[in-house]
Amino acid sequence: MKKFDWVEHPSDIGFRAYGRDLAEAFENAALALFEIMVDTSRVEARERLEVELVAEDESALLYDWLDKLIYLHDSENLVFSKFEVKIEKVPEGLRLSAQVWGEKFNPAKHPERTAVKAVTYHLMEIGQEKDGSYVQAVVDI
Repeated sequence: MKKFDWVEHPSDIGFRAYGRDLAEAFENAALALFEIMVDTSRVEARERLEVELVAEDESALLYDWLDKLIYLHDSENLVFSKFEVKIEKVPEGLRLSAQVWGEKFNPAKHPERTAVKAVTYHLMEIGQEKDGSYVQAVVDI
């Protein structure tokens, strides 16, 4: 199964990520996000962080997930290449528990591609296909 495709957009960058389930689609969405910024094949899994989020629905959870990863990139100067996500229903909506692996951004090792400013709700989609789940997002560049 392919991990993600790029989605045409006139001024920003969009992607559709796939997975056997919603959690794997979220993992591949994170990978697509960092592929916009750097070549993730050059990012080593040296540091591990845990991310916990709660949101009222799938769209808000996807937005918060990608937004948190952008925040970690901007504030901690980190890039990531490996993601493990678990999503469960809770009284407040949905809880995402994730582990992410990466390392400090190094321009010599990780030539920067495109800077991502923010995630948007524009063209966001979450759905099911015959062989799994997909999520689609557009990021502001």
